[in-house]
Amino acid sequence: MYSDDRYYSQEHEWVEPTEEGDYVLGITFFAQEELGDVVFVELPGVGSHFDAEGEIGTIESVKAVAELFAPMAGEIVAVNEEVLDRPELLNEDPHGDGWLVKMRPEDASAHEELMTVDAYREFIGDVDVDPELGEDAGDGVDDDLGDEASDEEEG
Repeated sequence: MYSDDRYYSQEHEWVEPTEEGDYVLGITFFAQEELGDVVFVELPGVGSHFDAEGEIGTIESVKAVAELFAPMAGEIVAVNEEVLDRPELLNEDPHGDGWLVKMRPEDASAHEELMTVDAYREFIGDVDVDPELGEDAGDGVDDDLGDEASDEEEG
């Protein structure tokens, strides 16, 4: 789920460098999980310029409206039109087809201000994620109590 070749912001966004020197931007699995079902996405147009931490769009879900911030200063060079047509892609595949925009940074080293995958996992308290599997590696504790917990509360 969280990849070593990406960098992460405190606003729960990821950026992935491309061979051309641009960065693909999206929201993390954690962010989409917190938002719930996404119903609308507003993104800037190609050619728009933003300062680092400037608001570049909004994501509306059944729970809330969240602002999307530029993790670095730069220019928008591509917009994922499919996400505009199908905002549910943010829930279905936030680290893949649910990418939002591509940015050309003003400073090629801007990603150094962001978190590595390990720092982001620590930031969200997700330290049990196995980087090889990309999912919860488990801690040996059965987190699914199911009906057993309900039966104990009623009895």
